[in-house]
Amino acid sequence: MTIALTSDQQDLAEAVAGFTARHAALAATRGAADKIAAGQPQPSWQALVGQRLQAIHLPEWAGGDGADLTELAVVLEQAAFGLFPGPLLPTAFAGQLIAEHAPEPLGRRLLPELVSGATAASAVTAAGLRAVKSGSQWRVTGESAPVLGAASARILVLGAETEAGTVWFVIDGGQRDDVEVVPAEHVDLTRDVARVRLDDLPVSAGQVLAVDLDRVRDLAAALFAAEAAGVARWCQGSGLAYAKVREQFGTAIGSFQAVKHKCARLFARSELITAAAWDAAVAHGQDREQFALAAAAAAVVTAPGAVDLALETVTLFGGIGYTWEHDVHLYWRRAMSLQSLLGPRGAWQRRLAGLSAVIDRQHDLRLADEPAGLRPWAAEILAEAAPMAPDKRRRFLAEHGLAAPHYPRPYGIAASPVAQVVITQEFERAGLAQPSTMIGEWALPTILAHGTGEQREAFVGPTLRGDIVWCQLFSEPGAGSDLASLRTRATRANGGWRLTGQKVWTSSAQEADWAICLARTDPGAPKHKGISYFLVDMRSPGVEVRPLREANGGYLFNEVFLTDVFVPDSRLVGNPGEGWRLARTTLGNERVNIATGMGRRHEMPSDYLAALGEPVPADVLAECGVLTADALAFAAMSQRLLLRQIAGSQPGAEASVLKVVHAWNVTSLRRAVLGWHGPEAATLGGPAGDAAQGYLSLPPMLIGGGTLEIQLNVIGERVLGLPR
Repeated sequence: MTIALTSDQQDLAEAVAGFTARHAALAATRGAADKIAAGQPQPSWQALVGQRLQAIHLPEWAGGDGADLTELAVVLEQAAFGLFPGPLLPTAFAGQLIAEHAPEPLGRRLLPELVSGATAASAVTAAGLRAVKSGSQWRVTGESAPVLGAASARILVLGAETEAGTVWFVIDGGQRDDVEVVPAEHVDLTRDVARVRLDDLPVSAGQVLAVDLDRVRDLAAALFAAEAAGVARWCQGSGLAYAKVREQFGTAIGSFQAVKHKCARLFARSELITAAAWDAAVAHGQDREQFALAAAAAAVVTAPGAVDLALETVTLFGGIGYTWEHDVHLYWRRAMSLQSLLGPRGAWQRRLAGLSAVIDRQHDLRLADEPAGLRPWAAEILAEAAPMAPDKRRRFLAEHGLAAPHYPRPYGIAASPVAQVVITQEFERAGLAQPSTMIGEWALPTILAHGTGEQREAFVGPTLRGDIVWCQLFSEPGAGSDLASLRTRATRANGGWRLTGQKVWTSSAQEADWAICLARTDPGAPKHKGISYFLVDMRSPGVEVRPLREANGGYLFNEVFLTDVFVPDSRLVGNPGEGWRLARTTLGNERVNIATGMGRRHEMPSDYLAALGEPVPADVLAECGVLTADALAFAAMSQRLLLRQIAGSQPGAEASVLKVVHAWNVTSLRRAVLGWHGPEAATLGGPAGDAAQGYLSLPPMLIGGGTLEIQLNVIGERVLGLPR
């Protein structure tokens, strides 16, 4: 998926992709590499200016389109996907700084020039230049760090260190000839880079931008992240296409599980990079703290992630991918340049850890077509429910359709995605948690879709009111992920069925009232057929529950033995033999829904820092920054899925990737927290003991709903189209 979400953004992305393919063919870029390195403009730049794509974010009064940073990110991502050469990124970066922070006379003069095609560049660091105050001016001396696009830039934005911090200023016009620009050999063969030397250069107050180093770096991180997303997507897609056609031993290498899993991992990483880049661009429209948080996360996730992903793509291509003739090394070089120019990753990690300790990422969700009257009605119901005892409140909410508002009436209010968001927001404002029926959230949609009227009446309302607790009797000792191989049998009896078999890994069986159960009613049918879907009273004679003690000492799971358990015909859902189809309805409702994107705060690394005391070690802060960046990228991916649902789209690739990313993130986090406590984590009790218990409690998260390996197969085959 691309950064673009809305239909307008998708149209823009398609237009930029087509433009880049027509005007910046890689063969032409390769042939002009020496001229590009020297800062000479290329025909592709003039074509870009003709479309004003470099000015999409600049104000309308200057001739730009007045778009926000998300639209600019779409342009940069698509241009990077085609490896568009030259000064687009540095010009856009410098232009945004001038538009936001320049004195009005300076902005009035320079922004129309940028719209007309003037090239620009901005440093990301003030290192190397020193500014001394001299009356109303600054005098600047030194040599800057490498600046992307400086050799080709007519307008330069530079920073210099002062006694009190940094000062950022603009050099243009005749003064541009007073500075020495020293081109350097660039890792990225498609753009120029240079150092800028100043010798006691006077800088007036009218040249100074009202901006600090952190804001400059945050803006750079957001824009560089957009390019990194384009690079990562090209690498992932190119490697995938190769895996589909490259043959070894007479078959496509994409059918080999090791290659398939690698392609799936690269896809998941590319989706995370895209989500982090999107989040940074979106956050620019919020307050400064939100932008700083999202930009720092993007700096940690995107460019370094693109570097690693590009290297993985090189190795996926094998020897041909490492040759000069293959294009993949050009993308690898672009990613390396982006990462290096942003500065050491460790500094971003520590900044992110510090920010996340005091700020939560808050997505500014704006709703269109909000149902009239819904919000005040929901607020009134929740205000009445708030002081009630939990059991009474649960029944009250169910009676008003707010226990599961997306269910049809009379059980819910048939809430649309937008209406569900409104209700979730009102629950948050009321300080109330939305009710959960746990396994009932799998069982009830199947009963609603396929059950009889009597079954719906008997089970849906009571479950929502909290009178019925469910468990799921699907998995068996010999049929975990291969659910169609189950051996529990159901034989015909007078007025019903007799069930005999063994189930395992059953959560909440010891407290459940009812179970959804799959059993084989036709042993002679193919394994995906002849299975039926039953509702089993867990207090029936012949039901035996044996708790399974886990590695952490708890009893979440159970074995369930069914010995000649009678189930009446009225508790068969659908027709005999339809169980496999109904089970897919059940599993499809394993909640990747509205709640994924909002209303639920996910576990964050900063939650564990207070227990370590002060000062927090630097290595812990750095690791916390990495983990926080991944957690925020996961949250951004969830938010994107939510926005697609609100827009009425089917869940995209994010829905398939969320489980894989969650497994990665929770494993890394729990392992890290265990390590932060050192020897204390060898004991149980207190925060260190909680860390040990948290790590011991990982397996259910990694196994439930399909192991990581199963999920990678699903992504490889169903999302990416690799052969079985």
